[in-house]
Amino acid sequence: MGRVFVTYLEGRKYSCKYCRTHLASADAVLSKGFQCQHGRAYLFDKVMNVTTGTKEERMMMTGIHTVVDLFCTGCGSLVGWKYETAPEKNLRYKVGRSILERMKLLGPNGNQYLADEENQQHIESDGEDEVLL
Repeated sequence: MGRVFVTYLEGRKYSCKYCRTHLASADAVLSKGFQCQHGRAYLFDKVMNVTTGTKEERMMMTGIHTVVDLFCTGCGSLVGWKYETAPEKNLRYKVGRSILERMKLLGPNGNQYLADEENQQHIESDGEDEVLL
């Protein structure tokens, strides 16, 4: 296996909650309105410091998509997925973009979400993307 290089980001960023490897800039967030099996998920234009799994067809809320899982290069944790194809024209904006599961991330100021989807709230809230349900 080759050497793994890690890119470090300046400014506001999302990191792996397990090893703190930088995964995406806060400026790369396209949407915070996605859901996954563990709760909220964010759509990013660009992510880094991830490796990809094999392509697979997966049933999503909006239909069957071809995706690859994304794993943190720092610790190997599954952190999300990347869209390879979308079934319908109106969903093709997702292709080439990535979803990171919010409960597996540290937010831009190091904040962490609780896993309980029903009572999701911040620990050390930064106030900007505060979620209190």
